[in-house]
Amino acid sequence: MSSQNIYILGIESSCDDTAASIIYNGRILSNVVASQKIHEEYGGVVPELASRAHQQNIVPVVHQALEKAGVTKNQLQGIAFTRGPGLMGSLLVGTSFAKSLAYGLNIPLIDVNHMQGHILAHFIDEDGFEKPPFPFLAMTISGGHTQIVKVDNYFDMTVIGETIDDAVGEAFDKSGKILGLNYPAGPEIDRRAALGNPNAFKFTKPKVDGLNFSFSGFKTAVLYFIQREVKANPNFIEDNLNDICASIQYTIIGILIDKLKLATKQRAINHIAIGGGVSANSGIRQALKNGEQKFGWTTYIPKFEFTTDNAAMIAIVGYLKYLEGNFAEQDVVASARLKI
Repeated sequence: MSSQNIYILGIESSCDDTAASIIYNGRILSNVVASQKIHEEYGGVVPELASRAHQQNIVPVVHQALEKAGVTKNQLQGIAFTRGPGLMGSLLVGTSFAKSLAYGLNIPLIDVNHMQGHILAHFIDEDGFEKPPFPFLAMTISGGHTQIVKVDNYFDMTVIGETIDDAVGEAFDKSGKILGLNYPAGPEIDRRAALGNPNAFKFTKPKVDGLNFSFSGFKTAVLYFIQREVKANPNFIEDNLNDICASIQYTIIGILIDKLKLATKQRAINHIAIGGGVSANSGIRQALKNGEQKFGWTTYIPKFEFTTDNAAMIAIVGYLKYLEGNFAEQDVVASARLKI
């Protein structure tokens, strides 16, 4: 992409993972993530605990990223950080640290939209991974977000569909909670779904106009279904857990694929890129691959470590913005509800 030698440090702190990454001319040299286990006890992320953990983790994580990359801080040309969206307390830690470091080193500060990070992770130079051509449709699915975005260029993106209530990751986690699974429940539902019958139980798909999503009604349907069945058979969950997980996952995937089918038809775009933590789900990956055969899609799935919250995706956006000279001022502030 460039003949210059450009090292960018990326910092991600939007939720409960503190992450730092060094990118060199589009290629990732290090990608360090410190996860916070404490939230598992509470069945969800506790914002106050998350921001405290970021304060403890950020210096060692950045230090480790530099060390792994074999780079000193004086070789950096810019510091990219997640400005939003996310938890305000968590974002403030990353924003303050990035501003201070950029100021101290007298190098450009680059603010990054977390959602753009998930989409542009596809442009990291990684052997064996193709980059989607413009225009393409990006589906970002995570614990906090569900969006379909039309991407015309690196920084020309339009949200054409999004959830009107809960995100898809929340639908997995809350369904798992109803079943007594540990948080986060998504990976466990995925694992058990592979062992069960996806047609064992029927859940109705919410009717939502256009390309928008809704998952709150689905969660309620799962709750009532389980309550009803457990009343008749106290061991219902135990006896049918794999089939229940398979049926829940099958319905959620169906909701996502139906909207993608509609989006590709409406926009006449057959290139589909996915990102966000839920894109690690094996059922979703398989359904997208099946879509290549059935609907003539070309699908782009990033390397596993670039799907969940990570700093490599922030670093690539920082690198692309650096090439354009698109920098932030020192008075830039974090924004919990930042839009694409």
